Amino acid sequence: MAWDQSVSDWLLAGDISIVYQAKRDLLPAAEPELQQLQVRIPLEGWGQKLLDARRPDGHWGRGYYSPKWTSTHYSLLDLRLLCPPRDNRPCRETLSMLLSECIAKDGGVNYAKTVPDSDVCIAGMVLNMACYFGMEQTLLTTLVDFLFRTSLPIGGWNCAHTKGHQHFSAHTTISVLEGLLSYLKWGYTYRHADIGALVAAGEEQFLIHHLYQSHTSGEPMDVRMTKLSYPPRWHSDILRVLDYFRAAGRPYDPRMDDALRILRTKRHRDGRWPLQANHPGQVHVAMEAPGKASRWNTLRALRVLVHFKNRHLCFDNPELADQ
Repeated sequence: MAWDQSVSDWLLAGDISIVYQAKRDLLPAAEPELQQLQVRIPLEGWGQKLLDARRPDGHWGRGYYSPKWTSTHYSLLDLRLLCPPRDNRPCRETLSMLLSECIAKDGGVNYAKTVPDSDVCIAGMVLNMACYFGMEQTLLTTLVDFLFRTSLPIGGWNCAHTKGHQHFSAHTTISVLEGLLSYLKWGYTYRHADIGALVAAGEEQFLIHHLYQSHTSGEPMDVRMTKLSYPPRWHSDILRVLDYFRAAGRPYDPRMDDALRILRTKRHRDGRWPLQANHPGQVHVAMEAPGKASRWNTLRALRVLVHFKNRHLCFDNPELADQ
């Protein structure tokens, strides 16, 4: 998988968070340079704007989950995706507040006081954020237990499991897998020996479904799963799932072919990928405009294709196949 100098230069002209991840994942950079870039993420660009929107009481928006994308929950998730230094004080303070106030009796995270059951998807996202920002393990054990308890017999997770839904939800499962990957990556040890099997079962559900397809019809579970959006919020899509498998260091599986083919054919002639859609709603920072070339999607697509670069796939467009 190759790209020309103009694409590299374009990525490196983006927000500092893009520059940091491009240098970390695609372009050669020594650790001291990466550290120098990372410390700038909270101080300029998107990271600074998100942190400046934090209120004196530690919240964003009107609280933990309102309004949706400007809430405390999704503001923290946006910051986690930017990859600032893990010891970022404002994020750690707000996460301490969240974990002390929102862990429910069932062990999950429940922002809605009128709903009896915790949301599994939210629990996965909170675990992801909490592990990235280095929260103490003692604050996370109930979350881990909750994710074990809510896993489906077939593998994966579904937020509607308490209503009898026993088929995996791609949206919920990707959020939980990302949370568990963060838990394993950052060295947490509680139930460590058992998590591998739990993760493998969730990953297998994605592979059975070719990452985005209905198991009965072979059609997309949701056509939006084939569109390139960012940030993903709670939604699953092919690039998010492929990027998870890359981050987890998983090897190629032929059941990824359909998603990889779609991703390759979305590449424009200039070597960039577009932002095809976003998830509507008020935001603190409009990082990119739909319909335009997207540094986020180009960065993520390139690192996915680099990870799977030795696979010989058949593509609908032969001119793209040998790029």
